Amino acid sequence: MKILIIEDEVEIARLLATAVEMQGHEAAVAHGGEEGLALLREKRPDAVFLDVAMPEMSGIEVLRRIRAAQSSIPVIVITGYASPAEIEEARRLGVTDIIEKPVVLKSLPQALAGLNFPKA
Repeated sequence: MKILIIEDEVEIARLLATAVEMQGHEAAVAHGGEEGLALLREKRPDAVFLDVAMPEMSGIEVLRRIRAAQSSIPVIVITGYASPAEIEEARRLGVTDIIEKPVVLKSLPQALAGLNFPKA
C-alpha cells in the first residue's frame, strides 16, 4: 500500500515514514499542504496520514481539498494540537481515524490494519 504522509515536523514525518515502511508499505512525505496535494495527484496513494496543525495551510483545509478531489481515499489525522472544533470538522469530512501524536507510532500498526488493504 502507498501511504502519503503530510506532516510539517520533519523528524515526525521521518519517523512515520520509517514506521510505515517497516510495516511493509511504501511512504511518500510532504512537509506542507500544497506539497501534499501535489504528491496526492502525482503518487496516487492508497491512504493519507495528515497533520492538522501546519503553517500556511491547515490540515483541515488540506482535508477539504482532498475530499473535493478524491472523496473516498482513507485519511488518518495525526495531531497533537487540534481543537475540538477541528476534530469535529475532521470527523464531519469523513476521516478514517484520529491519532494523537504522542501515541502515533504505537497506534500505527492498528491504524494501517484498519484501512483494510493488503500489504504491499
